[in-house]
Amino acid sequence: MSRDPMETVAGASIESTARRSRQSDTRFYVCLGILGGSYLLLLVATLVADLFYTSPGHLWRALQSSEIRYAIRLSLISCTLTTLLSLWVAVPIGYLMARVRFPGQRLVDAIFDIPIVLPPLVIGLSLLILFQTAPGQALQRVFPVTYAIPSVVLAQFMVACAFAVRTMRATFDQISPRHEQVALTLGCTRSQAFWMVVLPEARRGVLTAATLAWARALGEFGPILVFSGATRLRTEVLSTTVFLELSVGNLEAAVAVSLLMVAAAVVVLLLIRTKGSESSFNRPV
Repeated sequence: MSRDPMETVAGASIESTARRSRQSDTRFYVCLGILGGSYLLLLVATLVADLFYTSPGHLWRALQSSEIRYAIRLSLISCTLTTLLSLWVAVPIGYLMARVRFPGQRLVDAIFDIPIVLPPLVIGLSLLILFQTAPGQALQRVFPVTYAIPSVVLAQFMVACAFAVRTMRATFDQISPRHEQVALTLGCTRSQAFWMVVLPEARRGVLTAATLAWARALGEFGPILVFSGATRLRTEVLSTTVFLELSVGNLEAAVAVSLLMVAAAVVVLLLIRTKGSESSFNRPV
């Protein structure tokens, strides 16, 4: 049975159009891959360069240094405290900003983003000036802050909390208020609905906020340098250790400490993302 010439022409036209579409898609994805791959290549190249510059011996000698061991301990403690404080503040702020509408909300929202866009040195300088005022000096007579360990936590908290707030705001924006409203109609109070319904649904966002806060606190340098100083065995954390080792020309130790920071950040990100994926997989339907 012979085919209609018009059907043959139409079929050829459709096939030609599909072929051109596939070719266009291929070129589009290749361009995207080149752009994304160039940045990925740069990141990998910097890490490989660090790995080849140092050696296990440099890393071992760095770990044997009492100053670097102190910096590791203080970094772990301060980053953990900063993360807990950030979550303590970011969860209620994110919930309020997502659920409550009030005059001046856009201005308040913009203020919360200031630590993200400001240069870190400015944040450290602002903290230093704050504690030079009369209330700040009165507080320091009771509880020393400036150039002491509490200043390290406060400097990290000022920046890390802003990222946690932004993450929790986005998390609560994505959670439908319907389940919360149902809980209220069943007799729950607002606080009971929050703790029993909303917060469990936001657990992945909480994990993400904790990850960002911890990683950001670990890499914080500018505010700590200005507000806390970089005193050996006092306010020295890993980020300031890199600066101190560079200042004395010990580049090998600086690279070794940098690799420690990279390894710690990667481990935390992988652990949290793995747990987050498990929580999502095990979430009841």
